[in-house]
Order: sequence, then structure tokens, then C-alpha cells
Amino acid sequence: MREALDLARQGVALASPNPMVGCVLVSADGRVVGRGFHTWSGVKHAEVLALEEAGVESKGATAYVTLEPCSHVGRTGPCAEALIAAGVARVVAAMGDVNPLVSGAGFAKLRAAGIVVEHAVEFRAEAEKLNEAWLHFIHTGKPLVTLKCAVTLDGKIAAPEDNSGWITSERARAHVQELRHAADAMVTGIGTALADDPLLTDRSGLERARPLLRVVLDSMLRLPLNSKLVQSADGDVLVIGTSAAPIERRRALESHGVEVRILDGPRGRVDIRDAIRLLGQRKCLSVMIEAGSKVNWAALEANAVDKVFLYYAPKILGGMNSLPMAGGTGRQRRVDAIVLERTQLHPIPPDEFAVEAYVRREP
Repeated sequence: MREALDLARQGVALASPNPMVGCVLVSADGRVVGRGFHTWSGVKHAEVLALEEAGVESKGATAYVTLEPCSHVGRTGPCAEALIAAGVARVVAAMGDVNPLVSGAGFAKLRAAGIVVEHAVEFRAEAEKLNEAWLHFIHTGKPLVTLKCAVTLDGKIAAPEDNSGWITSERARAHVQELRHAADAMVTGIGTALADDPLLTDRSGLERARPLLRVVLDSMLRLPLNSKLVQSADGDVLVIGTSAAPIERRRALESHGVEVRILDGPRGRVDIRDAIRLLGQRKCLSVMIEAGSKVNWAALEANAVDKVFLYYAPKILGGMNSLPMAGGTGRQRRVDAIVLERTQLHPIPPDEFAVEAYVRREP
């Protein structure tokens, strides 16, 4: 199962909008005879790839899979039937499939055919973490939204004057690229786009099944035509504005290959919740927000953030004019603070660390 999970992990940025799945086939005498992991462009599911590699040695084998084999016809035939047809004797799964099209039906089909089904419960948490964005999407119909930010120890993201240089180290920024690689879309605000002129690209150097969608919340469509985002647009830049924006700005952006969508929200601004819903409609399972103080707070206040990934550098800016990670009006009472849970620390030697945590949802 450990090897199956490692195989599944090779599907990062390659399997979406499907889950990452790995499969290892072990013969009756203990030999690994087949391996497979799913990619969207490869179409075939992990179990089918492992069965093809094993050939006749699939008969009587044990299949270790990270997710319950599917039992319905989608882009491919049911994996449960493929396992039955190959003569597999036993299936060990790390977790069930919460997709309503499956949801235990795969296990039931295997048992009905006389195949022994076992649950590797000790690997369930790891399997669920691997596919947390997909699970979230299945449960809610919305992307898993991660707010990423690099901050000083006193929670600042920008100085009031000179902001040249980086807050965190090259090693921390390399870790950020891993997060970007795992995301389907990046979201920023026009303030950050104007101040930093970012590219927001996946610079991990690793293969993707589809381009990282770069999204700018820009109510008045002020994104400059000579910005890096516009100049590098290749069907992967989406600017979301409002109907108050000049039509000529929309036409200018579209003439440079930028997609423009209009989503009117309260107070003449784009409602970030509408933007997230739009990305969900496009089957973006995982969305990362890399923005400034205003957008960060707007997203948190709108309850649009599911988790945070905060990178801390051993620095202190201090002062009342340095921008905090989340600005806006904030919460006026301690008891109303947004609470995080399931906190995990990620050391970044020699002196930095990242905090990964989930926003607590009130019942």
C-alpha cells in the first residue's frame, strides 16, 4: 500500500479533475507483478494499467489500491469488472470512493464475484489527505481554497516604503512552487498585480495535464496590457471584473488573449465567492489565493477559504503602517476571531517554517 500511495502521488497535476489513484498487484507468491497510476490524459485507471502490466499473472493476485475501484462507466469501463475478469483473488483498499456513482458499489461488486475485500484503515488518513481537494469537491461542489502567504514573525507582508526583495528564502519559495503545481488555479487581486507584476506560473518544471489557470480579481479591468500576466497569456489568464468596467478595457484585454468574465458583487466589486463558484464550474478542484492584505481578508471574511499555508521568515517589520497578512476591518472582538484547526508545522531549515491549518466551520 505504501508503494501504491507513492504511485498515486505521481498523479499530482496530472489526474485532476479525477482523483489520484495508485495500484500495485502482488502475485500469490509475493512478487509485485503490476503497477499503475492514473493520469487524466492517459485515460486508463490505475487498476487497468496494473492489470495490463501483470497480464496472466493477475490471476490469483492481490490488488492494493488507494481508492475503491469504480463500478460505473465513465471515460473508461468499470475497474471492478476488470479486476473480476482478470481473476484477482483479493483487493485491499485504503479508502472508499465517496463519489455517489460509486460509494461502496465497487466493493459490493467485487464481493459478489467472490473476491475478498479488505480495508487498509491504517492508510486511510494518508489516502484522504492525498485527495483532499477531490474529496472536498465531491462533498461541496466547490474547489478546495488555500490561502497562501509569506509573512514576517509579526504577521507582516509588506513594508510601507521599499518592498524590494523577498520575505522568505529561496528554499521556502521552492516549496511554494510545489503548492502551485498541485493547484488547478491561482487567484490574486488587481492590487497585487499592479504592485508586483507577477507571472503566477507553475515554475516547478513538472508536467501538468492542463495549464495552471491564472485569475485576477479586477473590478474595473485595470490590468495593464504590458503586464507579465497579459503578455504571457495563452488561454490560461482569466480576469474577473464588473459591469462598471469600461467596455473598451474588456475588448483590449480580450484582444491580447485574456478571457474576461463579469461578476457583479456588492459595493461594485467582484464577490470572491462567485469567483470560486465559477472556478468550480470549470472543474478546478484546488484553488490557491496569492494576494494582498485586502483580498486575503475579503476571502476570509466571505468564508471562502478552506485552509491556509503561511510561510514564516525570521524577520520583524513592526510599525503600524506595514501591511498585515489580512487587512480590512477585521474582527472587532477576540471571541469572533476566525479559528483554525488541524494545524501542522512544516520546518524549512535553517530558520523558517510554514503553518498549514484548516478553517474551522461552525456547525
